[in-house]
Amino acid sequence: MKKSVTILVLVLGLAIIASLHLGLNVYAPAAVLSALGGADGTDAIIITSLRIPRTLVAICAGAALGLSGFLVQASTRNPLAEPGLLGINAGAAFSVVLGITLSGSLGLAAIGGLALAGGLVTTALVFGIVTAAGRTAGPGTTLLAGVTLAAMLASLTQVLLLVDETALETMLFWLSGGFADRSFEVLALGLPSLVIGLVGALAIAGSLDVLRLDDDSAGALGVRVTGIRMGALALGALLAAGAVAMAGPVVFLGLVAPHLARRLAPRATSAGQIVVTVLTGASIAVLADIVARLIVLPGEAPIGAVLALVGVPILVSLLRRKAEAVL
Repeated sequence: MKKSVTILVLVLGLAIIASLHLGLNVYAPAAVLSALGGADGTDAIIITSLRIPRTLVAICAGAALGLSGFLVQASTRNPLAEPGLLGINAGAAFSVVLGITLSGSLGLAAIGGLALAGGLVTTALVFGIVTAAGRTAGPGTTLLAGVTLAAMLASLTQVLLLVDETALETMLFWLSGGFADRSFEVLALGLPSLVIGLVGALAIAGSLDVLRLDDDSAGALGVRVTGIRMGALALGALLAAGAVAMAGPVVFLGLVAPHLARRLAPRATSAGQIVVTVLTGASIAVLADIVARLIVLPGEAPIGAVLALVGVPILVSLLRRKAEAVL
């Protein structure tokens, strides 16, 4: 695992350096160092006020989504589960559209705050439904509740968009997801959720190791299965909500990063997997953002489309492997 962590740290470091240098304008190392040293000028302003926040948002959102995907997959024992199945994206979208419809216009930081609130409220509703299910509650019940609630909120969002053109224009920008034009204020919205989620995930890592067994075996070893499972899902939801607040609904990252991390460190404990997944998610996000800037110059490609180029083949590979296991 140490080798994997070392490689990922190196990859992430190089990606960060490239992110500060590459884009519509390519800057020499001297210009970047000068900007970091407090120099004035147009180039320095672009680097310090646009590229640095953008890179930091990519790191935090990628790490949060990767860890969220790991926790959701671990708690449900479903390798195809991902944060969007908890209804977080749909709840965030509905909250943003409702806020724009009522207020008329919102800044990006306010949109991020609404997205965070909407994601967390949706998570609370999902857990409320699961709690009401009583003894029948389980990982399948949680995902079903999330998918059902997401479908309802998506329908309500469509209704609001039909009656408000301003909300539609803003939503088209926000729903595409991405790290461009983000500020330190937006970063501050999601950073606390990443810190809380990471600390919480490491705290229950030992129980997640045991949870890999069946429920009866895990319970016999002293693990409170339902409590750990709900705790992992709650942390995953918090992480996903924070990521959505920063970058919008970035797709596939929560699904892809945990699988790549497991391939890089297949024998690692849950604690080790958490570290590798966080580094993997952050690295993928920064690299995908660089590709998105360069692939259609002078414009930018949607970050979701770039991630889909990686995510779809992995998803197909997982489905084929599952089908072969059944046969």
